[in-house]
Amino acid sequence: MGDSFTEGVGDPEERCAGGLRGWADRVAEELSAGRTDFAYANLAIRGLLLGQILDQQTEPALELKPDLITLSAGGNDMVFHRTDPDKLAARLEAGVERLSATGATIMLFAGPDWRRTPILGRSRSRIAIFNENIRIVAAAHNCLLVDLWTLPGLRDPQMWDPDRLHFSPLGHHTIAMHVLDALQVAHSLQPLEPKPLPRSNWRDARAGDIAWARNYFLPWAWQRIAPQRIPLPLVHDHPAPEPLLPKRPVFAPVYAVRTVAVKAVAEFLA
Repeated sequence: MGDSFTEGVGDPEERCAGGLRGWADRVAEELSAGRTDFAYANLAIRGLLLGQILDQQTEPALELKPDLITLSAGGNDMVFHRTDPDKLAARLEAGVERLSATGATIMLFAGPDWRRTPILGRSRSRIAIFNENIRIVAAAHNCLLVDLWTLPGLRDPQMWDPDRLHFSPLGHHTIAMHVLDALQVAHSLQPLEPKPLPRSNWRDARAGDIAWARNYFLPWAWQRIAPQRIPLPLVHDHPAPEPLLPKRPVFAPVYAVRTVAVKAVAEFLA
């Protein structure tokens, strides 16, 4: 259950459902290794707010009667809507109470630290408060927790997609490792260290920030403030199907794409 983070945006792979792989698919591949009774569904849809995730995905998730439910929600609320973190956490806890009542194992995520992202970094204090609430909710309801805020490796620019909003294939690989470790499941994923980036001076860094704002942030903001949502031409964006639907709405077997994994992260490695 979740938004673009769980859907896998930033980790494209045409042979995976929805054309995306992501940390959740990678985890499912590992959990399914050597098993014939494993199935996986992914209800996440990019752009959803926490309330939308709970309203739209809770019933379908419960109907599947899963053993494990991962829930990542609230990032869009915190960064783009300036929602009160305490009120949002109360809504999250109500959703967790309902999910945990099924007896399934519940896994939550504390969001990453965006301190180095221009504009979006201004939400850092509210994200920190929301994350602390998530930790409290996880402890109160015996949920597993993957705390992305405390993982310094995720601050490396190469862990992120060029849009600086979503994780890159390398970032999704790293998160999948931490999810499997939190589940205390033996797996074949190994840490991948990105090769050092060329040194850049202050001017180059600011030029990169301006290019990011022009190509990613401003088009995103325009689509949300323009009354008629007039699309801007010639801007890069992640393609999204219309209407937006879950990429794996029902349980299905998992087929590993490990050869693609090696290819996808090769460009990051020394």
